[in-house]
Amino acid sequence: MGDEGLMMRLRKELSDLQASPPANCSAGPVGDNLLKWQATIMGPADSPYEGGVFYLSVTFPPDYPFRPPHVAFKTKMFHCNVNRTGAICLDILKDKWSPALTLSKVLLSICSLMDDPNPDDPLSVEAADLFLKDKNAYNDTAAQWTLQFATEFSEQSGDSDAD
Repeated sequence: MGDEGLMMRLRKELSDLQASPPANCSAGPVGDNLLKWQATIMGPADSPYEGGVFYLSVTFPPDYPFRPPHVAFKTKMFHCNVNRTGAICLDILKDKWSPALTLSKVLLSICSLMDDPNPDDPLSVEAADLFLKDKNAYNDTAAQWTLQFATEFSEQSGDSDAD
């Protein structure tokens, strides 16, 4: 696709995202670098993440869209499919990626995953075990972490790269 084609694609995605952002999501470049973005997801309603604001880092590879972007949570969260470093276990970010997908669709899929965890493909075995044993305790823990790490009352709300 070449650098110019890549930049055109990313500018189009940014324009589309700004024109019609996916529900509860936003994203855009960090500074002038079109290959590095920050995304924000509002915790889905009626989920233990409701009320939380979750920041994600997005890095586009040089051969995007033929390879998926690298997306990771910067906000700490308790979830079956997210590990302690923020890595996300989601099929479209791995083997089910298609060049027809966009960051907008990826963010919607991550929202859906927040609402509907997949304990059969966990990145956090601790969270998956709790989910399978006691879903109420899982939801309570996820809600506590949301309050602790993803709300205005948390120590690390806001952008940690601001310094």
